[in-house]
Amino acid sequence: MNVRKASKIFGGSVYFWGRKRYNTDIYLLERNRNLERKQLAPGVFITTLDASKFNRCRITIHLRFPARRESATDAAVLALVLERGYAACPDMTALSRRLAELYGADLGVDLSNAGTDRILSADICGIQDRYALRGENLTDAYADIVFGTIFDPYLVDGVFDAEAVRIETETQARRLEAEYNSKRLYCVRQARRKFFGDSPAGIELGGYPGELVNVTPASLKAEYDRILASATIDVMVQGADEARVADLLLQKLQHLSRTPQPFAAPMGMPAAPVRHFREEIPGLTQAKLCMLFTAGDNPNPPSVSILRAAMSVLGGSATSRLFRNVREKQSLCYYCGSAAQRATGVMMIDSGVEPGKEEQAEAAILAEWEALKNGPLTQEELDDCRRGLISGMDALGDSLAALESWYYGQITRGEPLYPPEYGKVLTNAVSLDEVRQALQGYSYSVCYTVTAKPGTQGKGGAEDVR
Repeated sequence: MNVRKASKIFGGSVYFWGRKRYNTDIYLLERNRNLERKQLAPGVFITTLDASKFNRCRITIHLRFPARRESATDAAVLALVLERGYAACPDMTALSRRLAELYGADLGVDLSNAGTDRILSADICGIQDRYALRGENLTDAYADIVFGTIFDPYLVDGVFDAEAVRIETETQARRLEAEYNSKRLYCVRQARRKFFGDSPAGIELGGYPGELVNVTPASLKAEYDRILASATIDVMVQGADEARVADLLLQKLQHLSRTPQPFAAPMGMPAAPVRHFREEIPGLTQAKLCMLFTAGDNPNPPSVSILRAAMSVLGGSATSRLFRNVREKQSLCYYCGSAAQRATGVMMIDSGVEPGKEEQAEAAILAEWEALKNGPLTQEELDDCRRGLISGMDALGDSLAALESWYYGQITRGEPLYPPEYGKVLTNAVSLDEVRQALQGYSYSVCYTVTAKPGTQGKGGAEDVR
């Protein structure tokens, strides 16, 4: 980051950016007075975030656990089943009634990726205690629901309810089938499958359609038990009584036997000659092009601030090279964007193009990438993109969910916690050379094209342009 480091990071570090001097300890002490993260038990942490500007509060629990190919489909269905209710509210009607009693609180359960790990999350959001009309202890009520969802699921004879499993298995089947209807999503996922192959990063988040028939109440319970035993647990508290939340969490954990697993280390696919794949579908009005690049097995990948800036300059903003040159000047695509994942060392460029112009668009995209790697990059270009990134960080403070995601993202990357204001400092410190070096670290690996079958272009009805 054009940084000269005087000592260990965030342990008395002093950084020099140009003529500016920042002491990270002093900065973080000043900005993080209302931010605290502490360990409650082995593999169990709680983080308290300031929410004094909001009238609502939020409690989120994240369970990060190793993904496993043989139970990936069970994990996907499990998240849906858990959202239906828990022991004290065993069905969706009872749960909805309970949430309505709490002034319209919201509950959500989700499964997401973190490199080769999975994260099972449950969150609840509602008004803060001080706004309760009758002085109710809303913190206890919220914690009871969100912790009950994770630790006290509704079971029948020791396994999950068969009817709930049947319904949510069908729901997941429809979701997987719907992938094909969004050709942009379909193209990206097909490219990803070719790119990762059988590696741990290639395990499907949504599971596998052919394996849904094997999902049973007992198999879901086995996967649930594995997750509880192996997960690293992080609870994020915003605007609620953090001491009470911690007490209730420890009560839920006291009878569990757990062996938390460490976070999976960042990985990368090895560099190899580029592979092209082409799929023809009758009736498409817009072809899809997904290009994947690998950083290889890099033990010291660029920081997230550098990657954000690099992706913004390449194709992540309205002032990027791909937007200005490939879309606007050459009119070769309807959209063209870039993104990178630090944990898996992959960079993606996906675009929507006119059928028949896929190769021309691919060549133009590669030319812009090469130009940024080896040619001039102006300070004005970087500053234009930087302003967009900083504007996004300014907006984080308007949303409890966005703030929680900001801080938990740092936890998943093993970083010290710092506020969005400090993220702006890091973003402003990114140099032209660091952007160029980040882009130079990738090699072209996979190109997947979904296009119209010859003679059928535009004859298949309403083709999505998402």
